[in-house]
Amino acid sequence: MNTETLNRALYGTKLTAYAIMRRTTYLLTVLSVGLLVYAHGVVEDPKKLQLLFYIIDGILAVFVFIYLLRILYNFERVKFLRRTWFEGVLMAIILINQVGTYLLGIPVVYNVFGSIGIALSVDLYRVLVSLYMLVLLIIELLETKVHQKTIQLKPGVTFILSFVLLILVGAGLFMLPKMTNAPEGMRLIDAVFMATSAACVTGLSVVDPGTYFTFGGQIVLLSLIQLGGLGILTFATFFATLMRQGVALRQHVAMQQILEAETLYTTKGLLRKLIYLTFLIEGIGAVFVFFTWGPEVKFADMGSKIFYSLFHAISAFCNAGFSLYPEGLYTVPVRFSYLLHLVVAGLIIFGGIGFPTILDVFSPKAMRMRMEAPWRNWKLLTRVTIYTSAALIALGTVGFFLLEYSNTLAHLNFAEALITAFFQSVTTRTAGFNTVDISALSVPTLLMFLFLMFIGASPGSTGGGIKTTTFVVILLAVITTIRNKRYMEIGRRTISHAAAYKAFSVFAFAALINMLFIFMLSISDSEYGLIQLAVEQVSAFATVGLSTGITAGISDFGKSILVLSMYLGRVGTLTLALALSTRPPSTDYKYPETPIVVG
Repeated sequence: MNTETLNRALYGTKLTAYAIMRRTTYLLTVLSVGLLVYAHGVVEDPKKLQLLFYIIDGILAVFVFIYLLRILYNFERVKFLRRTWFEGVLMAIILINQVGTYLLGIPVVYNVFGSIGIALSVDLYRVLVSLYMLVLLIIELLETKVHQKTIQLKPGVTFILSFVLLILVGAGLFMLPKMTNAPEGMRLIDAVFMATSAACVTGLSVVDPGTYFTFGGQIVLLSLIQLGGLGILTFATFFATLMRQGVALRQHVAMQQILEAETLYTTKGLLRKLIYLTFLIEGIGAVFVFFTWGPEVKFADMGSKIFYSLFHAISAFCNAGFSLYPEGLYTVPVRFSYLLHLVVAGLIIFGGIGFPTILDVFSPKAMRMRMEAPWRNWKLLTRVTIYTSAALIALGTVGFFLLEYSNTLAHLNFAEALITAFFQSVTTRTAGFNTVDISALSVPTLLMFLFLMFIGASPGSTGGGIKTTTFVVILLAVITTIRNKRYMEIGRRTISHAAAYKAFSVFAFAALINMLFIFMLSISDSEYGLIQLAVEQVSAFATVGLSTGITAGISDFGKSILVLSMYLGRVGTLTLALALSTRPPSTDYKYPETPIVVG
């Protein structure tokens, strides 16, 4: 039977077959994810676990069969395979593992990963496949016309709601019995706090992630960091484009706001580069972390060392600041691993300067263009973010070195003290790792930290704060006013008044929220000093994660304040205000001017 005859024979049943396959995929995806959560979060009995895994493997086999049917029913099969190559590779891995395990008695995935000491390799494989299918399910639901008609949300609202969903799912998973080593399980407020801190890449912690969470709990924590660092919508849209299903204009507008791209046209190209670049930098970073642990750092096996390397690399690049050591990088095994500290600092810098800047400086296309035309300069945004970040890092390094030289740096030689000062300057603006005892720092150093944390990272990055560009625009507005000039200028360009209004709005929102929340914390947790509460609050709002050690002892009401602060700091106060505001009927009017005394 030739291809044409086969297509004619299948044509009459094509629509029915596709409807059945889609409904079956919906049902089995939800079922497999539910069974995985139940198996890894609740069930203890080995026999019951084995039965559940047999069922899950059966569902994965059905996914392979459905994919083969989709190939059969697609009349342009070569194009279909090219279009769905990623899914095809995944289905091939499932098929090879299923045939090897159940027909030949050779568990392929277990043998490959088990040989290098990666624990729970088969469980991770099942989780990743099911999560992938869940992402496809969500994409298909979001892209159907029915849902586009019934759910008319602003892009900003979609963005802020995605973090609410991520936090709620994370908190629910943390509360499962097998996610923690605590016999009584995790309290709701603590689960919400940890989920918010991870999803908003903050790093504040009410428990020690390395000992309190089981391996499953640490995987959930790492997943929240990765999804929260780039945004769950970023990953969903990426998978949609990867599967060539495309995304609607509404999703493109949302991604333009999230990525802070210049135009809708640049968003599509920026998105794919962003994901690939993230995985590339995190992968290279994990390799460097792997080789810089130092001989005094001991691991149970090779798999544990690989996981620790991946965890800290992802946590550093996403500017999360979570560590699997009880005192962060100040813990004795890694306290003096200065090469490791420099690698982590490099990852933090890459994650904090913003993806548009990274692409403008390090993308092959940009580098080729500069080799051909050496006089070509960086984009203005790149220059502002790099020069401002460098100036703030230098200011923090010198300031920390001078303020702490006779305090927390007293026991170190000059080179060690300089590296420590540099690391704390880098991490203070957004990441939250620490290589000194934060509770032992002097008050002037903590005040400097408040300033650096409040400014934060650069736009389009995984970091928080009001952003370096906002700080620069405010400084330029002040200088322009002092010099009595009419327009703000930078790099032979004029900054619009709209940008200045936005910068001052972001600053005003951030300042007012922090003052209000510090005031509330001083009432709910009056046993702590004002400077300690200020560090905690600004660290939460700027999604930094540095603490003087009082996080676990804060009251439940205080934790609720910090949860709200972390959320507002991650989604952005201005984004939240614009998403919830109503557009006026018309703005094309002007009242007569009137003088008002200022200053």
